[in-house]
Amino acid sequence: MSEADTLTGEVPQEVRGWIGQKRYEQEGEFDVERGYIYTSCASVENGSPLFWDEKAANEITSGWIAPPSMISVWFRPHAFAPNRTGTAQPLQVHFDLKEKLDLPEAIMTDNTIVFRDPVRPGDRLRTWQVLRSVSEPKTTKLGTGRFWVIDVEYVNQKGESVGTESYTGFGYKRQT
Repeated sequence: MSEADTLTGEVPQEVRGWIGQKRYEQEGEFDVERGYIYTSCASVENGSPLFWDEKAANEITSGWIAPPSMISVWFRPHAFAPNRTGTAQPLQVHFDLKEKLDLPEAIMTDNTIVFRDPVRPGDRLRTWQVLRSVSEPKTTKLGTGRFWVIDVEYVNQKGESVGTESYTGFGYKRQT
């Protein structure tokens, strides 16, 4: 695709076809577990009794939960897994857009997370990405490009929604 097409023309049909579609569905490589929860809480000195005190956890959330901010942790692959082929790249739709729209630079301009059912030890989460929109060409101080919105949906093993991360990215070509 030429620069003129990318920055003045319509979004390619292939990319338009991604809008609203599940892409890169995957299951976490391991169950949610308390060791990760303790390590994460300790690293930021989060002393909330929800994560350390069983009585408090039972009274407040009907049992142990993971801190909501850990929702993406369960999809950070270990450096090695014996049965894995290839490498996983987080937010792959973002990188696909950069390539298909010939926009080599990109930043995230917004990130919002909506939490739903709590994530609990023993859960095995699934996720997928959904492209929500691609803007018309825009020019900012960074350069000329397009904004896009990608949702990352998370569900537990019962299919219950545990959260959605929404990212707004801006892919662009630097001003020369």
